[in-house]
Amino acid sequence: MKPSADESLNPKRSRGWSCAYTLDRERRPVAGSAEALADAIRGGADLRIYTEFRHNEHIDTASSNAEVIKEVADFRITYLVEGHWVAGIINLRQPIALPDGFGPRPSMSLFLYNQDGSQAIARPYLDGLPTRDRPAGDDHRDMPKYHLIDAWDQDTNAPSSNFIYDFETYRFLVRDDWAEVFAHTGENEVLSGSIDALVEAFANGCEVKVGIRNLNADLTDEPAQAVPHEVFVQCGSCYYYTGQRLFMAASQPVVRVRPTVPMRYKSRNWDFGWLLPRSDGHVARLLVDPVTLKFHRGQSRHAIRWFVR
Repeated sequence: MKPSADESLNPKRSRGWSCAYTLDRERRPVAGSAEALADAIRGGADLRIYTEFRHNEHIDTASSNAEVIKEVADFRITYLVEGHWVAGIINLRQPIALPDGFGPRPSMSLFLYNQDGSQAIARPYLDGLPTRDRPAGDDHRDMPKYHLIDAWDQDTNAPSSNFIYDFETYRFLVRDDWAEVFAHTGENEVLSGSIDALVEAFANGCEVKVGIRNLNADLTDEPAQAVPHEVFVQCGSCYYYTGQRLFMAASQPVVRVRPTVPMRYKSRNWDFGWLLPRSDGHVARLLVDPVTLKFHRGQSRHAIRWFVR
């Protein structure tokens, strides 16, 4: 049977989801490898992470229900730091109160997982309550499997913390079926592929994802000395100016964190918002200060890799 146009464009399409790396409850490698995980993310792969925990150890410690709960979380924002370190961030989640509904306050649950199993959470609240009227933050002292590393800005609208929760297992699942079709510098110099290949794929209905080089350098004290990193985010609406041969795309919400190994939330080292990357290296930003919830517009130039599926 002759392959479809989409299959010819992307020979990785049939791979589906696979486990690139597995850690045990002590966060020791037991299958796959960190190198395989990094290779997949470098190629634009999507990331989901499977974990297991008990209801009365993680959800309600006063409960007698010791039922094992299996979770798969979707990490739509992925990072490759220093060319080898993988981290993923959840970008669309509201806090969940299992098994019945949602948490007591609307917020973004910006969970961050590193490839070594260390975790973090940033929680910009969306309800606008003044400090004096806010309920107390999460208290995990009754969770023996929860180990706090540090906590930041607990008296603000955007508390964050870094921690380890001893899940029974950690499985890093990847869907490695994106094809890189175009890459360029921030100065509009083509590195590989072509804009024609990108335009043809998008016009045929393909999804689009970008890998943006050193997007978060401005979150460091010395941007020129920032740790090398690449941020991957899927895009929604895409546009092509046929006369100018200029392609651009509206990103999903992106979470920016100062690049380190491992990745950590700290005071004022992160924000979130939306991007409009272009095929000439220009990236427009609409970013939110998580403490004030005020929007800020800006722009910068970056090397970008374009993927399609």
